[in-house]
Amino acid sequence: MELNAKRIVLGVTGGIAAYKAAELVRLLGKQGADVQVAMTEGATHFVTTTTFQALSGKAVFTDQWDQRMPNAMAHIDLSRAADLILVAPASADFLARIAHGFADDLLSTMVLARACPLLVAPAMNLQMWQNPATQRNVAQLAADGVQLLGPASGEQACGEVGAGRMLEPEEILEEVIAFFTPKVLAGRKVVITAGPTFEAIDPVRGITNLSSGRMGYALARAARQAGAQVTLVSGPVAFAAPQGVDRINVRSALEMHAAVMGAVGAADIFIGVAAVADYRVANAAEHKLKKDTGGIPPIELVENPDILAEVAALPAAPFCVGFAAESRNLEDYAQAKRKKKNIPLIAGNLIQDGFGGDDNRLVLFDDAGVHPLTPAPKSVLARQLVEHIAHMTGNTDAHD
Repeated sequence: MELNAKRIVLGVTGGIAAYKAAELVRLLGKQGADVQVAMTEGATHFVTTTTFQALSGKAVFTDQWDQRMPNAMAHIDLSRAADLILVAPASADFLARIAHGFADDLLSTMVLARACPLLVAPAMNLQMWQNPATQRNVAQLAADGVQLLGPASGEQACGEVGAGRMLEPEEILEEVIAFFTPKVLAGRKVVITAGPTFEAIDPVRGITNLSSGRMGYALARAARQAGAQVTLVSGPVAFAAPQGVDRINVRSALEMHAAVMGAVGAADIFIGVAAVADYRVANAAEHKLKKDTGGIPPIELVENPDILAEVAALPAAPFCVGFAAESRNLEDYAQAKRKKKNIPLIAGNLIQDGFGGDDNRLVLFDDAGVHPLTPAPKSVLARQLVEHIAHMTGNTDAHD
């Protein structure tokens, strides 16, 4: 669980998006967070306190004079116990009040008296969001160190379409996880390849492999959460791009090669996770091959570019990380690949240990030796690999 034992006060203000906060409580709790809900009076007109109490397992606070606090200081006691205050949705009125230091109800008083970070997820009508007054308030909050999550653009409850829509609960959860992740790659630009490539035989057939892309996508997510600016060059997979990651979609090895070489010049780190086809079809057919044409059509193969080796050989090459998926003799093959491509780090795994699955067993090979990682979900392994890369690149003193 990625938020294990984190104490979060979730503030809910008045607005139709308050119904999404119920799902957010559930998602935060599923990731191990201890969630305490505090609502404005306006929020109770949209969702009841009973809903949030049932989902959080805790009584909800709405009144700064709540008699459950023997010292009548709910605004102090709740904020001092928190690692984070998250307000979602944050209405235009609430943003204005905290931007100017108002403290006339429990939630605004708690925000003003807090000794922990504050994240807000705005939610309002398009015109309200674009109003100069709101934009001044948002700019002031950013200057005060408040982190804004969104808003997104999309269809709104009023029927209009545009900016002002609150991020979805899953998106807010990702931002909260990222907030708590140590920023060991802060300021770094990372290019990652992921997934398989597809080498066409004809318009409907091709040569590919069983790579799911899970490891590459997990690494892109982990690197972004660690503070990096991430470009993900992805072959055909079934996943959405991780939040905050710039994805370039490709199909063939040649397309992946072109995309990588176009992006890697500005990169500090390159991680080649994709299972790139070693060969492509030289005589791919323009039209679908038919079985009744007499005989089996010949397929001529030519070698594809070695993307990782080319990147590593650049005059100002980024820190390069390779992957080696083997069926046997993992250490011998992985070390040989690392030395041949002249890269500082390679992550190896046996195909039978997790190729295409959710879990894996990785072994890291570098000049310092062999570093086996405990078998774990790929999301966990990705974070451990990012930490290892940060250590090797001298970024271990970074913080969030």
